[in-house]
Parts: sequence; C-alpha cells; structure tokens
Amino acid sequence: MNSRRDFRSHRSALFDGIEEGGIRGSVYSSREINEHENDQAVDSLHDRVSILKRLTGDIHEEVENHNRMLDRMGNDMDTSRGFLSGTVDKFKMVFETKSSRRMATMVASFIAVFLLLYYLTK
Repeated sequence: MNSRRDFRSHRSALFDGIEEGGIRGSVYSSREINEHENDQAVDSLHDRVSILKRLTGDIHEEVENHNRMLDRMGNDMDTSRGFLSGTVDKFKMVFETKSSRRMATMVASFIAVFLLLYYLTK
C-alpha cells in the first residue's frame, strides 16, 4: 500500500502544474505575482505619500504667508488707530473752545475735502 501512496504522491508532484485545458501556474510564480503586486502597491503608496507631503508643505507655506499678511494688517490697523485717536483729540479740543468762526471753517474744510475725494474716486 505504501508503494501505491508513493505512486500517487509522485504522480501528483509530476502533474501538479497541469489542469484540464492547460497548465496552472505554480505556487512559486503565484508568490512572485503577489510580491510584484505588493511592490506595485508599495510604490503607489509611496507616490501618494510624496504627493501628500508636498501638498502639506504647500499648505504650511500658504498658512505662513497668510499669518505674515495678517500681522502686517494688524500693525497697519494699530497705526491708523493711533492717527485716528490723535484726530479725535484735536476735534475735542476744537469743540471745547466754542469758537464759532473756527468751527465753521473746520466744517467747511471737511465738506470741501469730502467732495473733492468723492469726485476723485468717481
């Protein structure tokens, strides 16, 4: 009986790669195919990771640029606030003197400047 089993095992080893209608790929070539597919998948993941890395770098650079721009805008707003508070202080001083001639001259000059700016921007 052992010889019969040995015969079957040798026969199956001999015809292991053959099926009906053709030759079936061996386990070794199947492993090579799987390994090749895995290598392709790893390469694809590597490409995707590189794209994501570049994209995050670009986003970081854009955020840094926006932060710098916001800082400059904040500084400009602080400067304009200082100018405006100085102008308001001067207005308070003029209105406290109760001089009608000065007040009329100032109101007329503001109206003239406003109209001039209006026509220049139009």
